[in-house]
Amino acid sequence: MPLSTAPCLALLYIFALTLVARSVYSWRREEFRDCNQTPFCKQARAAKPTHDKYEVFEVALINGDLHAKILPLSTENGEPSTPLSLELLFYSDQIIRLKINELHDPSDESKRNRFEVPNVIENTLHGKRLRIRSVEKREKMSIVSLASDLEIVLQHKPFEIYVRDDKDRILSFNNKGLFYFEQRRQKGEGDDWTERFRTHTDSRPRGPQSISFDVTFHGADHVYGIPEHATSLALKYTRGPEITSEPYRLFNLDVFEYIEESPFGLYGSIPFMLSHSAARSTGFFWLNSAEMLIDVLAPGWEGDDVNRREVHESDNIDTQWMSESGIVDVFFFVGPKPKDLLRQYTSVTGLPNMPQHFATAYHQSRWNYKDEADVLKVDGAFDENDIPYDVLWLDIDHTEGRRYFTFDKSLFPNPKEMQQKLANKGRHMVTIVDPHIKRDDGFFVHKEATSKGYYVKDAHGRDFDGWCWPGSSSYPDMLNPEVQKWWAEKFSFNNYVGSTPSLYIWNDMNEPSVFNGPEVSMPRDSVHHGDVEHRDVHNVYGYFFHMATADGLLQRSGGKDRPFVLSRAFFAGSQKVGAVWTGDNTAEWDHLQVSVPMVLSLGITGLSFVGADVGGFFGNPDPELLTRWYQLAAYYPFFRAHAHLDTKRREPWLFGEPYTSYIRDAIRERYALLPYFYTLFREANLTGVPIMRPLWMEFPDEEMTFAMDKEWMVGNSLLIHGVYAEGSTSESVYLPGQGLWYELKTGNSFPGGDYIKVPVSMSAIPMFQRGGTIIPRRERPRRSSSQMVDDPYTLVIALNNAHEAEGEIYIDDGKTFNFAEGAYIHRKFTFSQGSLKSSGINGQRNGKVFTSSSLIERIVILGLELPITSHATVEPGNRRIELEVGSLLLRPGMQSNAYILRKPNVLISEDWSIKVL
Repeated sequence: MPLSTAPCLALLYIFALTLVARSVYSWRREEFRDCNQTPFCKQARAAKPTHDKYEVFEVALINGDLHAKILPLSTENGEPSTPLSLELLFYSDQIIRLKINELHDPSDESKRNRFEVPNVIENTLHGKRLRIRSVEKREKMSIVSLASDLEIVLQHKPFEIYVRDDKDRILSFNNKGLFYFEQRRQKGEGDDWTERFRTHTDSRPRGPQSISFDVTFHGADHVYGIPEHATSLALKYTRGPEITSEPYRLFNLDVFEYIEESPFGLYGSIPFMLSHSAARSTGFFWLNSAEMLIDVLAPGWEGDDVNRREVHESDNIDTQWMSESGIVDVFFFVGPKPKDLLRQYTSVTGLPNMPQHFATAYHQSRWNYKDEADVLKVDGAFDENDIPYDVLWLDIDHTEGRRYFTFDKSLFPNPKEMQQKLANKGRHMVTIVDPHIKRDDGFFVHKEATSKGYYVKDAHGRDFDGWCWPGSSSYPDMLNPEVQKWWAEKFSFNNYVGSTPSLYIWNDMNEPSVFNGPEVSMPRDSVHHGDVEHRDVHNVYGYFFHMATADGLLQRSGGKDRPFVLSRAFFAGSQKVGAVWTGDNTAEWDHLQVSVPMVLSLGITGLSFVGADVGGFFGNPDPELLTRWYQLAAYYPFFRAHAHLDTKRREPWLFGEPYTSYIRDAIRERYALLPYFYTLFREANLTGVPIMRPLWMEFPDEEMTFAMDKEWMVGNSLLIHGVYAEGSTSESVYLPGQGLWYELKTGNSFPGGDYIKVPVSMSAIPMFQRGGTIIPRRERPRRSSSQMVDDPYTLVIALNNAHEAEGEIYIDDGKTFNFAEGAYIHRKFTFSQGSLKSSGINGQRNGKVFTSSSLIERIVILGLELPITSHATVEPGNRRIELEVGSLLLRPGMQSNAYILRKPNVLISEDWSIKVL
């Protein structure tokens, strides 16, 4: 209910709630609904497989799409059956889209249009329609033939849709007969549509409107995706014999100190599931932003019919999808390889944005750096301890009374000068801007939003009034395009007084979090622009807020500079906007370990720019845990340390030696690898393939890798294995494939296809370079990444069994959008038959030019077998360089199979060759 109508005792309780440190809100399961407390989930789970509920009729091909109607053969409430509309649409790259909706009847108020999620599907998709080869209509089915022997079969009665290739099924919709579409209806006398949970009541004025169905992934070994959950990468069965787990929940929630190995929903939701086997990868995406629950059904699950129409296949994975509202708007992706899925999915929801270069480096944050003196002290201590960093963050208490777009005048009296002092060292600042706006008539943002009617409304038509960090708060209605535009304007230098061009933004609490709301969120019967209930838009609210904020930074630079905005809440499409992180984790070894599958799961569902709070947001890590976290997190795409207000300070130097050196080395390793990471960000921007990848993405035929999530690939070249237990002295590392791997601590080579036992000390975690790859690095320590712009490069060449290798480097100005007009350097390096060559990739300029004077100052070759007296010849110029046997990457203890070429001094931007003799 709105705060203004709450009893006085409740007001006092809520006020006290905001004064208590957030750490007291550890996980309390009873605060959140489970399936049995969620009527639509309980109802869907109780459904038995049946194929006599729906029948398809009036099938017709119209403008290249297949249209039909679905007739419910029986209804739950006894009302006459009303047909549903069905559309099958076909896009290039063999993407199939299915839409099922109510037939709109303008005269019937209960048949108003159901919500369809905007601003997710790429506009360019509609111009990429696929011409179908033929349509064959039979008595009981219609068969649409596409290229490459792909067919889509619409079975009329019983209703089912499946995709097959060469007569083998790939994906099926309603193969189990669990499809149910609850149509809106007039409220009858005696109907009670309200739902109650704890002290909250949902009026549900439009009644029940749930949807459920089953999807079968044929021939699958595992399924993955549907983040965000703190669980293993390969999704576990949730229903089946002796399995009583909750379904995976997709409902954006502010969950304090979440527990690992739980299907419970967290801060973001991406309803995209992938399957994988050695034979094929497939994917399924449901564009729906209401609460969703998904079961992964084990063979023999309750109601499983082994005598169904198709022969029961033990290697199928059946899933049940359940949503409170919305429509069926689903996409089938047929792969066949994992990277094909990412290309197909991001062609629908958008490619990841290309971040500014500084954002790919190390970020330092806590709640809160208390004043300007504290900021400058921390900044100076990084320099004193020779530790690089690029971004310093300010949390909510840098503001005037938690009014966003302000600086506390007593604590931060000179914000521009403070930011400039950081900028003079090539560093940046990020400040937090949350969606809850303090209800203070003297606060210009609240005053404008109130006068313009820009807030979300409660069920009674008043501005929604909830409780969050500022106290009484209201929330901008980000479903309204006019509000999005207004919000973006708030980031101008005139509106955000004290901000500068080196200031960027952090969106937190945008699930949205409401301390006194049901499940710490906004009531579902709140109302958005267009008379849309919050229940329909809940999971996409944070994405719209993120999008409007990024638009604000884009406008601030006149469209010139790439924005950087971090968001906690996310949805499909968030990859187009900016970075996300995994939320309020804890300083525990289990949370360190689970961060890896969480980040991997986000990457394979489109969100490349993601990480977890280094050291854990809650709690106090001991020196060993903090060191291990830094060593692992140096390979997250987004690398940020962050901590709660009540934690002990833990800046990288505070634990003393030897831990300061260990952490310094980990951060410096990230900086050395920035050329490689930035190249991978560009690959993600072009293809959708993530930076941090599960092993099976690079080794799709190797079954040993399918359930692994303690080790991972950074790009196609580096394999990383974390250390996840206190006092570990060795790790068992699996090296996939049949080629060579080089341990980068020693330079030793190992064959792939088996486990090896790797001794570990506190100085590093296991890291291997794949034979056949070339990695660009920059080895000179600097204060920040911007001071490395003109530094020379090192190439590390790891030869395969054929004594060959290849790699790439991508370089642009690191800031603007000029790269989109051809202003970049993209080079390919190949080593074959003893010769290293550099050649250009996609060298179109289109009027924009980017140049670099950086040289390659060193080349390290692993796996080369030559006499120690050998040398190399550089062309052009016919210059001779001696080969040296030396340590790898300035590391001591290197074995003698690394050869070093010093100062070849060839330009990174030009064609050249170096012949090793």
